[in-house]
Amino acid sequence: MLQKNEVAPDFTLYATPDQKITLSEFKGKNVILAFYPADWSPVCSDQMALYNEMLKFFKKYDAEIFGISVDSKWCHTAFSQSRNLHFPLLADFESKGEIAKKYGVYNEKEGECNRALFVIDKNGIIQWSYLSPMAINPGADGILEALEKL
Repeated sequence: MLQKNEVAPDFTLYATPDQKITLSEFKGKNVILAFYPADWSPVCSDQMALYNEMLKFFKKYDAEIFGISVDSKWCHTAFSQSRNLHFPLLADFESKGEIAKKYGVYNEKEGECNRALFVIDKNGIIQWSYLSPMAINPGADGILEALEKL
């Protein structure tokens, strides 16, 4: 898993069926990457709902959040709409887990992302990372503490 002071690998992933997001386009902003195993699972649903509620706090630190899993852009669209999420879910679908692998958080055995968080500063450098147990919602405290230190 990538650690503090490492350069965050750039990527371009689908955010909607017809829109892609490229990490490097967010240089000059703080970025939170929330890798998670799967749309629709109970812990993931709770985790993404929490981050949706925390958006105003993330914005206070000039931070954008992106959820990332190996689910497809279509699955993300349905999940996001059903949960009324107001931040992008990015599809690390093809090649499956390619970006999670670059960040060192792909679970080969399960074929999904591990539950991991990264806070990336305005220069594209990882300032905090956390690998959570799969069955535990990591919450937002660590993210907020990392953002406060930037």
